[in-house]
Amino acid sequence: MRVIAGTAGGRPLKSPPDGLRPTMDRVKAAVFSSLGDLVPGASVLDLFAGSGAMGIEALSRGADRAVFVDSSERCTRCIRENLRSATCEASVQTMDAYRFLDLYAGEAEFDLVFADPPYFKKDGDTDHASQLASSKKLHAALRPNALLVLEKQHGGPALPSELFEPVRSKRYGGSEIHFLAKR
Repeated sequence: MRVIAGTAGGRPLKSPPDGLRPTMDRVKAAVFSSLGDLVPGASVLDLFAGSGAMGIEALSRGADRAVFVDSSERCTRCIRENLRSATCEASVQTMDAYRFLDLYAGEAEFDLVFADPPYFKKDGDTDHASQLASSKKLHAALRPNALLVLEKQHGGPALPSELFEPVRSKRYGGSEIHFLAKR
């Protein structure tokens, strides 16, 4: 895993511990190719950040600022190491994503949100993708014309569409990437 392009292009990134599944480099490259001119100058939020690869890629490509949120202290340590390796600075918060949204996400604060929550695999699992797509706090934290880039398991429950309008979706193996615009 590495930073694909920008000021930190080519620098290696560490993977988070305990078998978390970082977004593959080819998927990351495709996502950022799709985002194009939306990244430079953007204010970015990386929820369920894991290694921080998506937010670090955004910073490397010219985003003005990024906030990384993950509930695992081991993941946030990994994010801090990866930020140092990429010579980037950002805010890293060790807390539940929903708690962050409730307590700290400001009104119309972010242009771009990356979210790669744990997948909904079996009955009883939390469907984080649907929860995020229906989160009024997340919706409020986005600026007009902002995008939510949400990764979820292919074939899982359909995403609610009251708050976000699907712009495009792409399947990569067992994952789907959804680009959702604020309604």
